[in-house]
Amino acid sequence: MSTRSSKSKGKAAAGESGGPNIYVGLLFVSLMALTLGIVFLVMELGSYNWELGG
Repeated sequence: MSTRSSKSKGKAAAGESGGPNIYVGLLFVSLMALTLGIVFLVMELGSYNWELGG
């Protein structure tokens, strides 16, 4: 692996973006899916008169 030159210090190497990539987007999609699943689970359990800390 080659070292960075002093000209590119502080900048991303070629092919690397400093911002979010597709994997960060997929991470947020999975986080939203988990959150939505928990909300639907609580709503379903509420129909059975489920109480937290029973």
